[in-house]
Amino acid sequence: MITQTKEIQANLTPKNAFNILVEGNKRFVQNVKAQRNLKTQVIETSKGQFPFAAILSCIDSRVPAELVFDQGIGDIFSIRVAGNIVNEDVLGSMEYSCKVAGSKIVVVMGHTKCGAVTAACQKVELGNITPLLRKIKPAVDSIIGENKELMNTDIEEVAILNVRLSIERIKQESPILSEMEKNGEIEIVGALYCVETGEVDFFQE
Repeated sequence: MITQTKEIQANLTPKNAFNILVEGNKRFVQNVKAQRNLKTQVIETSKGQFPFAAILSCIDSRVPAELVFDQGIGDIFSIRVAGNIVNEDVLGSMEYSCKVAGSKIVVVMGHTKCGAVTAACQKVELGNITPLLRKIKPAVDSIIGENKELMNTDIEEVAILNVRLSIERIKQESPILSEMEKNGEIEIVGALYCVETGEVDFFQE
């Protein structure tokens, strides 16, 4: 499998980029990897990088974006933070990925059995974890409220809504990315990874 080049990246559409991720996850689920020489990719990308996607995902050790989408070195920007939350630094990273480095798609990917989402649902407060979980609270409040007994299904619903709200924040707080999407230069999509099957379910808007 060839390394991403400036020419390949320039000729990709957001839809092409989306399909590459879909096909990559299919290979991952089937345990069939694309043939690639990682050492060669290290050498070739040392001259420059032209990733086609920026993926915001959780720090969870079971959700490595490059593996989940069967991608190699230089193919994607991987942005990872607990609970796949959005803040100024994440937005800046996405803006760099797309506006400066030319990526064609932004994916916000949550996952099942998320520890950060579970902690937010359980109203955990601990050090710097507290302000991080506060960013998940709008999803928690919407699904659970104050008095409802917490169910496992609620946690998964919060994870999904948290992704959707993160996408809303991206569009509201990044005029750069919002304009790029309106112009058809990029797509901004949500997804949920299942830690039990390895499958990525992209949201249909």
